[in-house]
Amino acid sequence: MAPALSPSTARVLGTLIREGPTSRMQLARMTGLTPGGITRAISPLVDSGLVRETAARPAGGRGRPATALEVQADRELQVGVKVTATGLVAVLCDLRCRVLAEHHEELRGQDPPTVLEQVAELVRRWCREHPRVRRAGLSLSGDVDPSTGQVGYSPFLGWRDLPVGRLLAGMVDVPVVVENDVRALLTGEHMAGTGAGAHSLAMVTIGAGIGCALLLEGRVVHGSHGVLGEIGHVLADSAGPRCHCGNVGCVEALAGEAAVLEQMAGRGHPGLTVPEVVAMARAGSADAREVLAGAGRAIGIGLATLANLFGPAVIVLTGEAVGGPDGDYDVMAPSVREEFARRAFGSAADCELVLRPLTFTDWARGAAACAVAALLTSRAWNGEAAG
Repeated sequence: MAPALSPSTARVLGTLIREGPTSRMQLARMTGLTPGGITRAISPLVDSGLVRETAARPAGGRGRPATALEVQADRELQVGVKVTATGLVAVLCDLRCRVLAEHHEELRGQDPPTVLEQVAELVRRWCREHPRVRRAGLSLSGDVDPSTGQVGYSPFLGWRDLPVGRLLAGMVDVPVVVENDVRALLTGEHMAGTGAGAHSLAMVTIGAGIGCALLLEGRVVHGSHGVLGEIGHVLADSAGPRCHCGNVGCVEALAGEAAVLEQMAGRGHPGLTVPEVVAMARAGSADAREVLAGAGRAIGIGLATLANLFGPAVIVLTGEAVGGPDGDYDVMAPSVREEFARRAFGSAADCELVLRPLTFTDWARGAAACAVAALLTSRAWNGEAAG
């Protein structure tokens, strides 16, 4: 098991996890620590076997090999579980969030005891099969406080005021981390995806709702009341339809899954799914293209508002209508980018927009990444709050 980490040691380990093999000089530059501080920070990691020193040949193959520090990523494994309204997706990851195994299954029910027992069964099984599993992460939609493991409200499951972290920790033999699914997805992208190593990053998801999570100055931001970055409820059209929140013309009322399908039904195409609408657009349907373009413009307004207020270096946008399985064609991309460029103020327009699909495996990897982050922050649940 990894030793308790000082802030400097945690900073170094987090950098090595995100960056891969790195020299001491590079670590000092990346972390702001002195060479002596790097030596002190590395010592417990080398002693515990989490980090090793390797010889890296300089570019061009000439000169003396430089010593690089590298995480022994397979020394500690994490289980990540993403719970949806109908099923769960689980992955087994190493410390660098590389997926070693994955598992999908349908939920046996939506009530908390049934779901948590199903999750616990999977965690216990993987702990038996892989003795190096050290912690588990669980992600689900809604209002989640990772500092306590408390779920205030999860709309798709119908859960309210439930101490999920404490309950699940009592059912398994490893510490547990519970997080909102979009923040977990952001954490996974920051550790091992598009935004690896970025100091500021935003994740926006388009589905039944419009989800958003923010990483600023290298930290995931949670908000004082558990609400932050709700761009789904930014005004996009004062003459638009009424949103479920009670306001009119919200981004979500124009670009959410229900909104897209309702607009298609109003044009004489009832009973569709979002993938079917996307397929129609790719096949040349004018109705589908117009509806998705309108949704894209609303999303562009929301993203520009996000960039104007918080200034992230990168915004990752994902969802069923964002791109195909290979990410090579985006039906919404032109309208999203055009509206973003029109609305973003000054240098906020320099924010990089990345539009690409992410799988449920990526979402589960985010839950595992939260478990890795718990190693760096000592925040996990094992029946008691970790320091």
